[in-house]
Amino acid sequence: MAKKSKRQYRRSTLSEAQLAESSPGSFRFSDREFKPDYSYVMKDLKRIGILAGSFFVVLIVLSFILG
Repeated sequence: MAKKSKRQYRRSTLSEAQLAESSPGSFRFSDREFKPDYSYVMKDLKRIGILAGSFFVVLIVLSFILG
């Protein structure tokens, strides 16, 4: 059996006083808001929906012709 190695974790270098001095307002997300562009996803979803719908129509038509 292989030996298990123990991992050592570093402690944070910031003291409690330094953490208290940093205000929560210093991290403002309004300056750099995350606005991803998902327009390509909507195009892909529309194309998938059209293809799926057309396949269902073809299957229904074939069921009447062959059945």
